[in-house]
Amino acid sequence: MAKKKSKQPGKKTAPQKKNNKIIRYRRPLNINVGMIIFALIFVYMVFSVSTYIRREKVQFYEVQEGSIVNNRDYTGIILRKEEVKLADRTGYVNYFVREGKRASLGTRICSIDETGNVASFLEKNSGESTTLSSENLSTLKKQLTGFSLTYNDNQFHTVYDAKYTLEAEVMEFMNFNDLDNLDTLMEEAGLNFQQIKSDRAGVLSYGIDSYEGLNASDVSESVFDKSSYAKTFTKSGLIEKGAPLYKVITSDKWSIVFPLSEEDVKTYIDETTLSISFAGRDLKATGDFTILTGKDGNTYGKLDLNKYMVQFVSDRYVDFEIDTDRVEGLKIPVSAVTSKEFYLVPVDYLTQGGDSSETGFNKEVYSEEGTSVVFVPAEIYYMEGDQYYIERGGDGDSGFNSGEFIVKKDSQERYQIGASASLQGVYNINKGYAVFKQIDVLVSNDEYYTVKKNMTYGLAVYDHIVLDASTVSEGELVFK
Repeated sequence: MAKKKSKQPGKKTAPQKKNNKIIRYRRPLNINVGMIIFALIFVYMVFSVSTYIRREKVQFYEVQEGSIVNNRDYTGIILRKEEVKLADRTGYVNYFVREGKRASLGTRICSIDETGNVASFLEKNSGESTTLSSENLSTLKKQLTGFSLTYNDNQFHTVYDAKYTLEAEVMEFMNFNDLDNLDTLMEEAGLNFQQIKSDRAGVLSYGIDSYEGLNASDVSESVFDKSSYAKTFTKSGLIEKGAPLYKVITSDKWSIVFPLSEEDVKTYIDETTLSISFAGRDLKATGDFTILTGKDGNTYGKLDLNKYMVQFVSDRYVDFEIDTDRVEGLKIPVSAVTSKEFYLVPVDYLTQGGDSSETGFNKEVYSEEGTSVVFVPAEIYYMEGDQYYIERGGDGDSGFNSGEFIVKKDSQERYQIGASASLQGVYNINKGYAVFKQIDVLVSNDEYYTVKKNMTYGLAVYDHIVLDASTVSEGELVFK
């Protein structure tokens, strides 16, 4: 039987060691291309948005068809054939024909009573029993409407004129309505009075001023000073001998004389007739027009009319507009217009370059080998007479400069570039950059031009142009 070996005392067996060293696994670098592209796009978008926000925007205007009507406002003095009738005695006057009424020869205009009994009789018998007809009320309403439409705070004195006119008309309406029974009633009352009858036919007015005998040649600047103008209205009541009783206008023809500026003279120098619209009234008229020199040496216009005299019988001054012809074209803002210098070259030097469809000019160029001719394309901006307007400047063989020569096709004729002229135009931005386009102004006011349409090298409807031409330069990229 085998014996087990005994362990030697004091001698130990060495323990087995463990390996604790850990080696980390390194992942391979995987680049996500999609994320990089997204980041780049994001940065670009942030940059673009911030740049767009900070960038100064160019305002544009879309060209439209339109027109400008330059009606001009004027104030004129009315001249008529007027005769003032004076009272031949002192007494109380009562009128029987209202303002603006046409009277025939022998019409009873008024009565003069030296005792005042007639006035008392009329007041007693006409007071509450007399009513105004619908026609009378309509006339008064028109009078008030016309006054309200033409009222001006700077001419407050016209309020009193309107008041006196209305008072006179109301009194005349009342007396006129009683006229049929007046003779019978006065005979029964035993009243004696003098009747004033018209000695000639015409339209009656009771507004008297100092201009009844004024002629067009006597007009001066002072007659348009309304601050010194005075008009009196004769009305029922006490009147002195020799005082104005009424006036009669003997013709339907009347005239308006008004000041003209130097610009007005240039505008109307060739006109023989003018059409006008009266301010505050739905009336238009056409009259014969002449230009005259006034008493003070100033220039005035004179319109001779044969309609609507009765509508203005109570007025000495009238506000009106001269109607001008409506000019049709393309309407653009004044701020969009600029100017540019161009070279002028003869029309017959224009040619076509080789096999291309481009047009331009043959230009002489110089080199060490000698003189040669090179075709240079040119944009035509405008044609006037026998000359084209072409762009100035250029480098090398491109463009045109002062002192250079162009050669006529199939000829030895040469033309030296140098003559220049300027054109008005706008910056067209249809292509995203500013391109000069020539315009031909037909009519203008303070805000807009009406320019000729269908020009060969001009604008078209719906073109986009820079609203303020001073904010860009030609060829500049434009962000709308």
